[in-house]
Amino acid sequence: MTVALIDSGFGLLSTTGWLRHLAPELDLLLLLDPEGAPWGSRTASFVTDRLFTAAQLAVQRGAEAIVVPCNTATVTAIDALRERFEPRVPVIGTVPAVKSAAATGQGIAVWATVRTTSSDYQDRLIADYANSRPVARVACPGLAEAIDHGDMAAATEAIADAAERTPKNCDSVVLGCTHYPLVAPEILQSLPTGTTLYDSAEAVARQTLRRLDRTTESHSTVGSIDVVLSGRRGNLPTGAHAYPVGRALAAAGRVPRDILISAATRSPTAAPAI
Repeated sequence: MTVALIDSGFGLLSTTGWLRHLAPELDLLLLLDPEGAPWGSRTASFVTDRLFTAAQLAVQRGAEAIVVPCNTATVTAIDALRERFEPRVPVIGTVPAVKSAAATGQGIAVWATVRTTSSDYQDRLIADYANSRPVARVACPGLAEAIDHGDMAAATEAIADAAERTPKNCDSVVLGCTHYPLVAPEILQSLPTGTTLYDSAEAVARQTLRRLDRTTESHSTVGSIDVVLSGRRGNLPTGAHAYPVGRALAAAGRVPRDILISAATRSPTAAPAI
């Protein structure tokens, strides 16, 4: 069985890592868009066109499920993508883990790209799942781009800027961009002691397996990992090796749980319908 994951860049690494950990026998098709990245600052029509092009290629390559481990693409075009491909091919999106943060935290902040932060989708998510708690919306311009480039100096600067704009009473910070878990330790260092980060990658991976009705997995085999870069066959870009999960996926072996979870980061096993 082949599962396709689509994102402009390294935002798909964490969800791919969880799928590889939970169901290593799956064949994975990773569709990145380095020529169009980053999607977080692009127009809705641009993101939709790139997402549909990649999804069509994935189906042509035999994908039996399409995962969109990208908050920007999900809030922009997930409904249209489902209308086009479901029910024949399940489409699984990604939303920030606001519900989980609201269940345990007192003050909540959502760090996300500029497009996701300003989206009606995120507003509805907060209205539906924040349990009337105040939620600080913190746009993080430049952070996803820095992560894609492996530019830790730029990432550190963007993180410091976002932390400065995060209210001090927020003990829960939701990572509303799938790139951000790759620098979770650096984010935690910038925030007050005791802050908990919330990431939805594990929940998305488990939702994918539920949609495929894979209640039991065979760990006796390890599936393939194929990479497509803006429509052409390729390999994971060198920058992915800057992150433990990227190195594990590049080696095409199994992905251990310990490199998927950072201290003080919670990855809920259940998520809102996506």
